[in-house]
Amino acid sequence: MSGVSLKKLRKTYGKVVAVEGVDLEIAEGELIVLLGPSGCGKSTTLRMVAGLETISSGELRIGDRDVTKLEPKDRDIAMVFQNYALYPHKTIRANLAFGLKMRGMGNAEVSRHVNEAADMLDIVHLLDRKPGQLSGGQMQRVALGRALVRDPAIFLLDEPLSNLDAKLRARMREEIALLQRRIGKAMLYVTHDQTEAMTLADRIVIMRDGHVQQIGTPLEVYDRPANAFVAGFVGSPEMNLFPADILNGRLIFAEGISVDAPDGIDTGAVTVGIRPEALEPASEGLPFHVQGVEQLGSQTLFIGEVGGHRLRAMTGRRDNIAVGDSIALHAPLTSIQLFDLESGMRIRQNKG
Repeated sequence: MSGVSLKKLRKTYGKVVAVEGVDLEIAEGELIVLLGPSGCGKSTTLRMVAGLETISSGELRIGDRDVTKLEPKDRDIAMVFQNYALYPHKTIRANLAFGLKMRGMGNAEVSRHVNEAADMLDIVHLLDRKPGQLSGGQMQRVALGRALVRDPAIFLLDEPLSNLDAKLRARMREEIALLQRRIGKAMLYVTHDQTEAMTLADRIVIMRDGHVQQIGTPLEVYDRPANAFVAGFVGSPEMNLFPADILNGRLIFAEGISVDAPDGIDTGAVTVGIRPEALEPASEGLPFHVQGVEQLGSQTLFIGEVGGHRLRAMTGRRDNIAVGDSIALHAPLTSIQLFDLESGMRIRQNKG
């Protein structure tokens, strides 16, 4: 089975453009995450692949078939929703079997598929229960199982973990990643949670206002964001972004506050980006007034200002710096990202 191809997919509602020209190739066995804030077009893109939204223009191919105008049942897809969508009056076994029986599969074959999926997801002991007797995590496993029994060309998951608490979300992320590697099928996963995207994806598609901003591996979009939006959206805590001027080889953040500018950058105004974890307390550097301290166990997050600009610094655990202290922060030159002040596009690729 070959992969999935989205070519210039576009969705409009009257004069409103919801998704503009998405180009994406998904290889067999690849897990792609659509990431972005609410209203960016990620779920609409997924729903176009599923056939739940008509494609205004463009082409969608699954394997060697053009499925652009096919009904959902004819596309060889399986979908997992945020709300599980289980039949409350049916047992888990019946929920898993329902779609297969609707497709005319024989009882013996249905039973084999259901048992294989239940074993893979560790829900064999739940098969004779009903959804109301299950926890959120168990219901999500059943929802995954219902997709799994279909043996589709591609799995589509729309915010599947949003209804779970933080601890259960982390565990289910691990299980989904292990399951996807085991079955070796393409998976398109929608989330607004960048931690989910970073931990799950082979590649991330970052969207904003219906447009794709960047496609890359988790570390590519983290280390080399295409623009200031990506830089600020990917990362927890987010990248520090603030305006600065370049003059005579110096990056000037405020009067009397500057550092060496990267070589080869012309004089002018830019947006500077620095990851919080790149900043470390030092004997000299950027003057930083500590306004907040968050102890996270193995790490400490400092919140404050440099030259009137809000700044976050994530360091190893430090117990000797408190709110109200004034310290210096060192920012290695290789950690500084520069973006065009007008367009937001990245203008330097740092290495180090």
